[in-house]
Parts: sequence; structure tokens; C-alpha cells
Amino acid sequence: MGENRSIYVNYNLPPGFRFYPTDEELVVHFLQRKVALLPCHPDVIPDLHPYPYDPWELDGKALSEGKQWYFYSRRTQNRNTNNGYWKAMGMEEAVVNGTTGKRVGFKTFLVFYIGDGETAEQGVKTNWIMHEYRLSSDSGSTTRRSSKSDYNKWVVCRVYETSSSDDEKDGRDLSCLDEVFLSLDDFDEISNSH
Repeated sequence: MGENRSIYVNYNLPPGFRFYPTDEELVVHFLQRKVALLPCHPDVIPDLHPYPYDPWELDGKALSEGKQWYFYSRRTQNRNTNNGYWKAMGMEEAVVNGTTGKRVGFKTFLVFYIGDGETAEQGVKTNWIMHEYRLSSDSGSTTRRSSKSDYNKWVVCRVYETSSSDDEKDGRDLSCLDEVFLSLDDFDEISNSH
């Protein structure tokens, strides 16, 4: 599958409608239908191979709603981008059907690091978070039009930037990029001036 470098234009939803799906809705309504090759209306989430892109480059390529970006991607172990990498936080949470209580998928938490390495010691941790949703292997509701192996090939992702609680406490509002590009001396100078 080729890399999608075209600008993604959000579909116009009717006035007053916003795209704020729950974890269950992302897995059941969007990801299960994608894997089963069934139509999804509205078809608003694009396919994107995100790993050449840094998270701040997703605007215009992924579906954005507020300060969150959504996209489908092929599942991969290589999560390197142009300037960093996504590292799993070691947390995985089950996504369950609210009606039946049945597990329908999993949500993996990842954080973005700037740098070349793949360990926390080699990169600079940012405030960018990704939730990567995948189907549970025992999800059998859509096997009619897709094979079991397709369940492991696709994920749907939600990306957003959190604010640092320390920055909020002292009144400074530095983005992760500001923090990375400020040297420690400059940061100390700014801190001492307040």
C-alpha cells in the first residue's frame, strides 16, 4: 500500500454535529466495519500510514475534530517518524461492548519521543499521546466478508497532545516543541525570571 501524502479534507458534517466517538464506537462502528469491508456512513476516517509523519504534521492528513486526529492504519511494529518514534507505554485496556459486556477490542497507549533511539533514555518525551485500537481476536461478528487474519492487520488511531500539569501550575504554557528546542540554560533563565 503506497504512502498517502495528499491533503485530507474533512467531510462536512451537518451543523452542530461533532466527531467525538467513544472507544466502543471506534472499535464496533468504525474498525469492525472497515475490516469486514462494509460501508460506514459517514465515511470520515481516512487510511494513513502515519509513521513518516510527526504528530504535529497530522493536520490536513487525518480526520481532525478539535485537537484530536483520527485515522486507520495498517498495524506495524515500526513506529519511527521523521523526527522521533512512538513508544508503547506498556498499558493495554480492553474495549467492551456496553450492552453485552463482551470484549470487542483493545486500546494500546503510546507516547511520542523526539530522537533516534527507541528507549526513553535516548529520546525526549513529548506530550503527544496515541490510542491505537485493534479488534479482539474473538470478535466474530464481521467474519462474513473478511478473513480472521484481517482482524490483526488494521487499527484505528486517536492522536492528541496533552498539557503538562507542571506548566499549568506555574502559568507557563509551553508546547512539547518549545520544551525540546529550548536549551536547559534558556529554560533555567526563564524559570528564574518569574
